[in-house]
Order: sequence, then C-alpha cells, then structure tokens
Amino acid sequence: MGQQALLKPGSALRRLMEGGDARSATSVILYGPPGTGKTTLAHVIARAPGRKFIELSAITAGVKDVRLVMEQALTDRDLNGLRTVLFLDEIHRFSKAQQDALLPGVENGWVTLVAATTENPSFSVIAPLLSRSLLLTLAPLQPEDIARLVDRALSDERGYSGEMSMGDEARTTLVALSGNDARRALTALEAAAQGAMASGRTEITAEDVEQALQKALVRYDKNGDQHYDVVSAFIKSMRGSDPDAALHYLARMIEAGEDPRFIARRVVIAASEDVGMADPSALTTAMSAAQAVQLIGMPEARIMLAQAVVHIATAPKSNRSYMGLEKAMADVRAGRMSPVPPHLRDAHYPGAKGLGHGRGYVYPHDLPSSVARQQYLPDALAEAVYYEPGQTGAERDIAARLARIRQLQRPAAPGAVD
Repeated sequence: MGQQALLKPGSALRRLMEGGDARSATSVILYGPPGTGKTTLAHVIARAPGRKFIELSAITAGVKDVRLVMEQALTDRDLNGLRTVLFLDEIHRFSKAQQDALLPGVENGWVTLVAATTENPSFSVIAPLLSRSLLLTLAPLQPEDIARLVDRALSDERGYSGEMSMGDEARTTLVALSGNDARRALTALEAAAQGAMASGRTEITAEDVEQALQKALVRYDKNGDQHYDVVSAFIKSMRGSDPDAALHYLARMIEAGEDPRFIARRVVIAASEDVGMADPSALTTAMSAAQAVQLIGMPEARIMLAQAVVHIATAPKSNRSYMGLEKAMADVRAGRMSPVPPHLRDAHYPGAKGLGHGRGYVYPHDLPSSVARQQYLPDALAEAVYYEPGQTGAERDIAARLARIRQLQRPAAPGAVD
C-alpha cells in the first residue's frame, strides 16, 4: 500500500519479487518509516521460486548467528540449489562487526540480503555493505492509504469479513491517530473492534478508536533518524524566527521523552550562533533556562525552555560574531600569524622589560575616550577585520560605535597615543 513507485512493472523491486534467475537476485536495503510495508515486502521476495527464507532480528542476533546462516546458505546453494533470502530487521542496530559478518555472504552470492531500517542507511550501514546492495526508500503512507487499508481490513475475509463496520467519523479519527503507520492503524482497529464487540455492537465508533488510541504516536527515536530530523527542524525554526514551529518541535521532543538537558544545550547554542550580538540578552535567557532544567527538572522546566525558545525565535538575528571567529580561525589555520606586538607582551616577570615587553603600551582608561591609538593585532594581520556588525537589533548601535573605535585605533603607528 502506498509504494506504487517502487512496485511498477519492470522496477528492480518488482523483478526481485517475481523471481527469475535466483543467482542474479540483488540484495536490497528497505529504508522507510515504521508501518510502511518493509517486512511485508521482504516476505513477498522470499516467496519467489527456489528460495529459502530466514529471518533474523538485529536486536537478538549476534555475529555467531549470522555466520551460521552464511554456512547453511552456502550448503543449501551447493547441495540443494536453493537461494537463501536473509531478512534482517532493524539492521541499524547491528554493530560494525555484525555487519562485517554479512559481507562474505552478500559479496559471494550465498544469500540475498533484504534488510529493513527506519534510520538513514548512509549513517547506520557500513559502506561496503551499502555499496553491494540496492537502496530502496519507502514513501511514508498517506492518509488515503491508511483509509483504504482500514476499509479492506473490515471487508476482507482475512479481516472482519463485513461483520464489523465503521462510520466516517471513526475512520477519520483512526487515520488521524495512526501516525501514517499501517501496523499501528491495524492494531488500533483490532482493539477498537474488540471494544465495540464487548459492548454488543457491530459498528466501531470514534469513542472506541479514541479508547484504543488514547494518545497519538510520537514517532521519534532518540537515537535514530527521526531524532536528527526533529532537532534539525527545531534549530532551523528558531533561526528562521518562527516561534510557532519552534514550539511545535519542542513539544515533540518533550513528549517523546528527550533529555531536557540536550534541548537546553541546543537552545544555548542557538542564542549565540543565530542571535548573537543582535540581542545579547538571548544568551542570558538561554543559560537561565539551562540552569532551570538542572535545578527544577521536568515537567516544570518545560516552561522555562518555552520562554527561551520564544525569546530566540522572536529576537533579531545575527551570526556576525560567530562568522568573525570562523574567519579568524581560518587565518590561524592557514599560518597567517606573527609574534604578539612587543607593547602587548607580558611585562610582569623579571627581565621582561629589558626585552622591551610592554614598552609603549597605552592604558586605555587613562584617556577620555578609553580608546588608544595602538595596534593590537600582530603585524601580519594589522588591517584584518573579522567582526563586521550587521544592522539588526543591538548590532545597529554596535556597528556605529565600532566604526568610531576603529578610526581612533588604527590610523596611527603602533604605540602612538591619541
């Protein structure tokens, strides 16, 4: 259901499912959200003629189990002419050593590997295995796919054979609460049907569905692909000045049980990286929220996190201080450095003054402007400009003030007094 693009006639997956030359069967990695049909497709592939199906779970199987499968697959191929289809669910949970154990069988054609994962294989599957497999991305199911699936389950003889019915309101509720997960939708349908039957009814109501699904699924694996997607959207929403979206992703992380300290760290980083000197108080708010997470804890700390998120999302934005540091670091890494000017060197230890350290240094506070005409950068970078304030928020005033400061500092030779 919902994977028409992958299953069209002539497609690689269709050819694999229909059989053909078993020796040329390609290993595949099925990547997609939960409940989109990965396991079902693996079983259909296994039904092709001349194939033996073995299923392993990455949660319970170890390297020894994988090697036993490979040895048996080699025996079945040589003695019985059978091609083994190895279905490995949640391959992202396999360690590198466990995935390495799969390589000989895949590379030499002892097995056709059909692996399923809800996480991006580029990050969770080793490169040699990925390069030897066909990566197929399953599309998320749409509400209409779930609705058709529910209707089929009600009418099909493998389901309720028309003995149970469901009105439009109940169907809409079930589809909305399924999270576009077919497995979750069917599980909820079964639970709702049992609730209706327990009351002596043959029609499933919206109340039955709500009772079966008391809380919508938050699809968010703290160690998985969804984690990174939600966090990325959270950060970009704050940066993009959308407090509504930022609060939405904050709520998803909180409801999924994300560590509030992790959230607080991302908020603190955003306060400097994206707001910076356009509103220096954003960092104070973010740090206060981070301290509140430590001192108060959840669930109350969510209130402080929300305040900090809204502050950052609605604050004027500038990354000029951050970009200034990046430019300065690029110069340092490229070797564009020279000795610290003598008048800035430490003159407090014995013999330092004899070396000329500190000679000619002007103490800024001795001047009415508190700005001395003297060089602070090394000679090789005397005219370098790293921090260039923008015209947003507080940086508008900083830009005007800094321009005057640089006029006072830089025209004269090192050590000259204003």
